[in-house]
Amino acid sequence: MRLSDQFGFDLTLTDKDALASWNATVQAFLAHGKETPTHLETCLHLAPDFALGHAARGLFCLLLGRKELNATARECLSIARTSAEHTPITDRETAVLDALGAWLQGFPTRSADILDAMLVKVPEDALIMKLVHAIRFVLGDSAGMYQSIERIYPAFGEAHPAYGYLLGCRAFSLEETGDYRQAEASGRRGLEFARDDAWGLHAVAHVHDMTGRSEEGAGWLENHPDGWAHCNNFGYHVWWHLALMYLDQGQADKALALYDADIRKDKTDDYRDISNAASLLVRLELEGVDVGSRWDEIALLSDKRAEDGCNVFADLHYLLALLNGGRRMGADRLLTGLKERAKHETDIGRITAEAGLPTGLGLEQYRKGNFASAFTLLTSSRDNLYMVGGSHAQRDVFERITIDAALRAGFSTEAEVLIKSRSRKRGALDRFAEQRLEVCDKMQRAEQVMEDEKLRAANSV
Repeated sequence: MRLSDQFGFDLTLTDKDALASWNATVQAFLAHGKETPTHLETCLHLAPDFALGHAARGLFCLLLGRKELNATARECLSIARTSAEHTPITDRETAVLDALGAWLQGFPTRSADILDAMLVKVPEDALIMKLVHAIRFVLGDSAGMYQSIERIYPAFGEAHPAYGYLLGCRAFSLEETGDYRQAEASGRRGLEFARDDAWGLHAVAHVHDMTGRSEEGAGWLENHPDGWAHCNNFGYHVWWHLALMYLDQGQADKALALYDADIRKDKTDDYRDISNAASLLVRLELEGVDVGSRWDEIALLSDKRAEDGCNVFADLHYLLALLNGGRRMGADRLLTGLKERAKHETDIGRITAEAGLPTGLGLEQYRKGNFASAFTLLTSSRDNLYMVGGSHAQRDVFERITIDAALRAGFSTEAEVLIKSRSRKRGALDRFAEQRLEVCDKMQRAEQVMEDEKLRAANSV
């Protein structure tokens, strides 16, 4: 007899211990828990023919953005399909297999669409909800995240075991689409039902960041110290948010202390951890802070990942580390890879061509001190940069570099336009914007003085 999961959906499982491990896997996945792979391993050990478990493992591998895990994901798909041939599986289980297959063919957009189509039929399925949310996040598809959640939101009620996690995902999608008031309310409400929902906790921190409330945001995270203690590497990202709050308040020393003690505590080479580190170091340097030899460690790790080519967001952060860490050959290899992938007729090829490659070339020119060229390249892809994935807060490092390139190139008017555009998207001025607007004003007043005919010497050219 088939068993049902904690949401009431039938599974191709007959072992009750395997079911318990699967339910624990899904629960941990919803909470970004570090025990997710352990629970899944136990489940598949007890039920080696569980097609859905293998397919989910394959998607988890692809979400990690590591080249060597592509082979693992393909193996997962093969095992899942073989299992499905021997034991008929449900439609929702089939959708997860098909989604894995679509991504492995180079089209994560199709993967998300397949899961969303199934989610319409099973709106209370929190596993598929979270998978769609995660994939669309990787794609930078904030509108898709929002639409996916809003379609199923009415189907969830307070009695649903994943209600709090749904509210956390809703909070993040609302924040990324600019509805900061509802986003904050949804995130706070969600934590009343799921105290371990680090995603919802961090969605509220995003709202604080985007609305220029860094002091309140720091307090929010400091007052929830247990909110991400259970997390996998996502916990480092929450510490990163706290560091951003401190930096916005001019407390660079606190940001650096968090970098050493928490953000880079374990020296991992996960692309999300590298991106936390690289973007924080760039922000610190833009504020005139000497970060010492900290670039060396992440540049060495990024050198080994320069040819992964699995995720454009990852590539751009590896490139930041390689350029700032002085690993010229690694940077060249990575840029060569971007140029090659830009020719591919896949999702990653399109994203690379429209956003990744011009941004990467702009970062290279910026590092070389060719600020006008850097500004031109970076602005050429600015409107498409969302395609590389991540959040507004994560991609903001590229906004800051572009603005700095404009100022260093002497383009005060262009810099001012960028700063004001950035502030409109964010909903408020932050310390970075206020300081740069002051620089723009000084530059423009100096330009006016230089152009004043009355101040020119007689007979001067």
